[in-house]
Amino acid sequence: MAADKSGDPKITASEGQKKPSSPTGYRSPGFQHVQTTNLFRVVNPELFLKPNKIVMGFGLVTITGCIAYIAYMNASKENQRDQLYVNVSSDGTETVQRRRSKWD
Repeated sequence: MAADKSGDPKITASEGQKKPSSPTGYRSPGFQHVQTTNLFRVVNPELFLKPNKIVMGFGLVTITGCIAYIAYMNASKENQRDQLYVNVSSDGTETVQRRRSKWD
């Protein structure tokens, strides 16, 4: 290992450091270099295709909308649980009662 003036050790090319294969230093994404079966490629296409930002954005908006809708439905159901109603008996007396389910 060689050291620079600051004393930090650096690995040189002669000591076994590999140079990057592409100009940016990144490999291509996915399993394109691995031998796989056609069935594996059909079942897992996201491993072999480039990321598509338009489809990714649409999916993100769709999932966010679904989660927001489920949260809204849950909140509105919780608000309906505590509803009160006026019960009028056969003799004309009015009593305020909470709505109850058959399961309560």
